[in-house]
Amino acid sequence: MGFVAGAKRPGEGKGAVTVAGDGVAAVAGDGVAAGPGPVKWLDEDEMRAWQSFLAAGALIDRRVDQQLKEAVGLSHPQYEILVRLAAAPDGELRMTELADTLLSSKSGLTYQVTQLEKAGLVARRSCPSDVRGVIAMLTAAGRRKLEQAAPGHVALVRELLIDVLTPGQLAVIADALGEVSRRAVG
Repeated sequence: MGFVAGAKRPGEGKGAVTVAGDGVAAVAGDGVAAGPGPVKWLDEDEMRAWQSFLAAGALIDRRVDQQLKEAVGLSHPQYEILVRLAAAPDGELRMTELADTLLSSKSGLTYQVTQLEKAGLVARRSCPSDVRGVIAMLTAAGRRKLEQAAPGHVALVRELLIDVLTPGQLAVIADALGEVSRRAVG
């Protein structure tokens, strides 16, 4: 989590400490942070948006991970790997492409793919056009596991997010988080 600070409240003097709901503390005062330039502290609405984003993301991810583990023995990252491979041409992607689509580190992806490979859900092979490249392939067992997992996963996503929001709210959140993602990628 990044460094976030609450708004300076009336009566708070120089050096007052504000602790955000995510446990991140900030020193209010003259608006100067340890880094370069003055800091534009979050106001109450901005802090509410930030904390709501953190809470919703963490709670939904926890519930999705729990549901997948209990239903089919997969973690959420493993499920997402199977989804990306199933959507790829011939059910295969280079590991670097897969890491990029999942916004995952190569080492984190390698660990997850190794677990899926041990379970017979994914296989790996060398890339014929690049001796350093490795291709991950969805196996028939992996496709069956995904087909088994998808209905419960989608039902939970609907319960926790889709059906909670109006179509207008869904459009706004999709557009807003899409923009956040585009900017965060750089």
